[in-house]
Amino acid sequence: MARLLTREEASKYIGIDPKTFDKVFRADPDFKRFQLSDHTERFTIKSIEAFIDQKETTLKKI
Repeated sequence: MARLLTREEASKYIGIDPKTFDKVFRADPDFKRFQLSDHTERFTIKSIEAFIDQKETTLKKI
């Protein structure tokens, strides 16, 4: 697996739909990402797992 994940790869890694990934992860300002250009973001497994650990008890039901 690549070190930097696309939106689709990140959502697949977590096991959720890309739209849910947008709603829960990308919409949260605490979620770390690499902004490569105005319309291109990449995510690391480490940042995904850290965000889940941080929000584990506070994430709203989807």
